[in-house]
Amino acid sequence: SSRLCQFSTTTTAAVKRVGTHNGSFHCDEALACFILCRTLKFSNAQIIRTIEPQSLEKLDAVLDVGGVYGPTRDRYDHHQKGFDQMLAPGFTTKLSSAGLVYKHYGVEVIGKELKLDEKHSDVYRLFLAVYKNFVEAIDAVDNGINQYDTGKPPRYVNNTSLSSRVGQLNLDWVDRHQSSERENEAFQHAMTLAGNEFLEVLFHAKSWLPTQSIAMECLAARENVNSSGEIMMLTRSCPWKLHIFEVEEETKSNPSIKVIYQVPLTSVMTVAVSPDKFESRKPLRLPWRGLDNDKLSEVVGISGCDFIHMTEFIGGNQSYEGTLATAKGSLKA
Repeated sequence: SSRLCQFSTTTTAAVKRVGTHNGSFHCDEALACFILCRTLKFSNAQIIRTIEPQSLEKLDAVLDVGGVYGPTRDRYDHHQKGFDQMLAPGFTTKLSSAGLVYKHYGVEVIGKELKLDEKHSDVYRLFLAVYKNFVEAIDAVDNGINQYDTGKPPRYVNNTSLSSRVGQLNLDWVDRHQSSERENEAFQHAMTLAGNEFLEVLFHAKSWLPTQSIAMECLAARENVNSSGEIMMLTRSCPWKLHIFEVEEETKSNPSIKVIYQVPLTSVMTVAVSPDKFESRKPLRLPWRGLDNDKLSEVVGISGCDFIHMTEFIGGNQSYEGTLATAKGSLKA
């Protein structure tokens, strides 16, 4: 439907009622409301934006306000002293209201959206993947957790994140036409923005499962490619970069993969030191970088070379044999 939920500042409706605070809104409660409204229990719920304790007490769910975390009563605030909830063991980011609702209802919503049984093993794997790649950042931003441990100032300002874009939907303080109705309308837009991106990530994540299977199979066969175990042949074109780290961790792989070559594209790619870094574990050889075609073939000593990128992370050859030879040669750097 075009409207995710009904909006009100009163508590007279007979449908399920979900409360969150009025005033300035943030990405976490916008996403939390969206996710909750995709559940069976709160489908088409009424959103009531207030901070009045007596009004909040009467509601079926309360998000990001109220000072209580109590999932049995659908209370999902994270501002109270002593709150330290994370998604699951192994995670270190404190949850916001988005993460709290996702923790308790994410599996249901993923199963519903993808038309899978909640107990299907793929649903929980996607639950973790969507959190790592989407919801966790929203939790971190709302809780003031920096992405990196550093005392240095940022090199640039980034106002393009989802949290920033949701924040920009708040009514401008110089706007003379302030009203609860316009504020609720803006929050509706925020829910739509955050929710649509959540669904995009979720549906995109469906490709995550077959990609991980491909990465697992190719990793298991790496010693058939090269006895060093540091070269992996990717048999199909797929977004492999995140999966390499997860599969290596899951299988306790040693040594780590340094170079990947891909067929039938006959390209060779280096593996980064970590998912969020550009630096390669084993860069392509310095004398090769920025060269192409015959000059590159002459320097490398391998026929059929196409190019080696100046930033050393990718190169190409016209044949399977030439690509593999380039990958092997890069290990000698």
